[in-house]
Amino acid sequence: MPRPFLPLPRVSRRELARKLFLILAGSFIYALGVDMFEIPNGLAAGGLTGLATTTSAVAAQMGVNLPVGIQTIGMNVLLLIYVYVSTKDVSYIMQSIVGILASGFFTDALAPLVPVPAQGQLLICAIWGGIISGAGIGLVFMSGGNTGGTDLICQLIARRTGSSMGVLVMLVDGAVLLLSVPVFSLTNALYAGVAMYVAARVLDMVLEGPLTARVCYVISELHADIAREVLYTLGRGCTELQARGVWSGNARPVLMVVVGRNETVRLKEIVASLDPEAIVIVSEVHEAFGEGFSRLGSS
Repeated sequence: MPRPFLPLPRVSRRELARKLFLILAGSFIYALGVDMFEIPNGLAAGGLTGLATTTSAVAAQMGVNLPVGIQTIGMNVLLLIYVYVSTKDVSYIMQSIVGILASGFFTDALAPLVPVPAQGQLLICAIWGGIISGAGIGLVFMSGGNTGGTDLICQLIARRTGSSMGVLVMLVDGAVLLLSVPVFSLTNALYAGVAMYVAARVLDMVLEGPLTARVCYVISELHADIAREVLYTLGRGCTELQARGVWSGNARPVLMVVVGRNETVRLKEIVASLDPEAIVIVSEVHEAFGEGFSRLGSS
């Protein structure tokens, strides 16, 4: 029995315009990163763009001009055809194809226009190429779209084999780096790995937001006094969690407080002034919503 076609979700014009803007802006920024820092310096930083960078360099040695953007579009179209035949997921295809076309177009269109500010300085190029391209991909992902690439390959393999997506991405991108070694150099491949890592970290920051809040756990016999000071002096909410000491078997209330980064020192001062022997555990969180923070659903 053939698989049913998955219908396109209904999207308002305003939401569609927002998504399209994010895809185009993200693709443009991504292209700036690879054109200014990665491609001119032989940094094949994984993915189909990295593979196309390698094949483009090989073609140039034979006197053939093989643009990176056109290559990525061609390879992604072949992958999307296979995805369509396998899944019939029209929505996913449409969200993917805009990002694929835009990123490939901008990569080739901007290449002869943008400067190469750090030619030959591989570390600087790896860092800034990763930052800019990661930010661009993050914007595309925020729209619900993507720029194709090895993620498509890995998703197909993961569906059929049940393998870990993260492991597959590492293996495929690692293979792209290895293929670039004889064309460029081992040094270039290592710096390309740095660019991949930086891009992944920046991508996470764009999607999840910067680390702007911290959650603090306070264990103290004077938990009631500390909670009162947190509420009325710091102006933050405080939640009491019920816990039990394993060794003593006694109830040990734990206070949980979510504070802004600049309020952490003040919280520790409050706890230290009331109970210097208290245990304070501080952990960073990516996002915090509610009273005193961003409104839920506003991001």
